[in-house]
Amino acid sequence: MWALVYSGIVQGFSTPPLLLLIVLMTNNRRIMGDKVNSFWLNVVSWVTVAAIFAASAGLVVSW
Repeated sequence: MWALVYSGIVQGFSTPPLLLLIVLMTNNRRIMGDKVNSFWLNVVSWVTVAAIFAASAGLVVSW
């Protein structure tokens, strides 16, 4: 049972930086070519990244 708890904690703290890397890579024309994100997809992406970073920060503060 503790392994599930610890794996959830690791996943919660690794998600924000990984999501940030994914958003940055999908906005890079050198990597993606013509398939970069549209304006509205960027808006949704950055709001999601901010929300997940805020959730992780909130977890650290409340711990």
